[in-house]
Amino acid sequence: MTTGFYWSERCFWHAGGNYAFTLPIGGHVQPLAAGALPENPETKRRLKNLLDVTGLINDLSVHSAPEAPTEDLLRVHPQSYLTEFKVMSDAGGGELGQRTPFAQGGYELAAQSAGLAVTALENVLNGTHKNAYALSRPPGHHCRPDFPMGFCLMANLAIAIEAAKATRPDLKVAVLDWDVHHGNGTEEIFYDRPDILTISIHQDRNYPIETGAFADRGAGKGDGTNLNIPLPPGAGHVAYLDVMERLVLPTIRAHAPDIIVIACGFDAAPVDPLGRMMATVETFRTMTRQVMALADDICEGRLMMAHEGGYSEVYVPFCGHAVLQEMSGSTIDAPDPWGDAYMLRQPDAAFDRFVADQVTAMTEAL
Repeated sequence: MTTGFYWSERCFWHAGGNYAFTLPIGGHVQPLAAGALPENPETKRRLKNLLDVTGLINDLSVHSAPEAPTEDLLRVHPQSYLTEFKVMSDAGGGELGQRTPFAQGGYELAAQSAGLAVTALENVLNGTHKNAYALSRPPGHHCRPDFPMGFCLMANLAIAIEAAKATRPDLKVAVLDWDVHHGNGTEEIFYDRPDILTISIHQDRNYPIETGAFADRGAGKGDGTNLNIPLPPGAGHVAYLDVMERLVLPTIRAHAPDIIVIACGFDAAPVDPLGRMMATVETFRTMTRQVMALADDICEGRLMMAHEGGYSEVYVPFCGHAVLQEMSGSTIDAPDPWGDAYMLRQPDAAFDRFVADQVTAMTEAL
């Protein structure tokens, strides 16, 4: 079976309106990105372009998808929120929640982004693909049911999961979020659910600063099915792989999901403007390989990823290319131009021991 790759040119047209003195939105030209939002189309577009240039795109099964229908959106978001969003979108755009500006048509573009995730997940579950990647934009993991946050206007992965469960009520899912920011929206939506495991590896107190504590383990019937792994700024390749081996993979295995879903942000990379971590192309490649091996062992290889953050136009494409190369088993590589430099940071024994001790403490506390 092939790796599915889901994208839409429309998603690149999502913009922040006149958020930072950009030109008015309209006409038949892609809205300007410069000066509008850190979450701009170029990181995603350049990932797609790199796939085209290397030829890796030819080793993927490429599709688009329709907008997520209202019935799918309503499983996560209340009608009051969708109505407010749609009215503001039709009137030219604006801002709801916190750091979520959008231009005219933003509602439809957010539904398009969610639709990519819905279709990608469904086509892994129905056997069309062994695994799949949705190049979703705008992202979704910060969006709460009635309060959008951090560039996220609809909860893409949660919408996809609930759509799948509508026809598979016994479906068990493990969600791993390796975006540099805490996946607070996904956590909130599933916090009391025993069927959905949510795990977030993130920079401690980056965004949102009031969420993402290790002590937050779920509630009610969902007690124990939420795991936050906050890491200090500067934690890099070795720390991420240590966390995967000692915390993430055993927790997913114990949950015994039918599919593993990843909120795939690349903003834990060294040059990201919104993060201060040191995860490299090789970090994302290796984590993908680890999760794929686990998926092969426990859920017939079923794995789906949806794109989240990542704001370095020069580095995100290489991270995404490595992930998709691993997912597809392709031999087509796009070598990391800065890999040697990033992997050869000067060792700091005291800091590395501090990070390792934190991981040990979390492991022993589980």
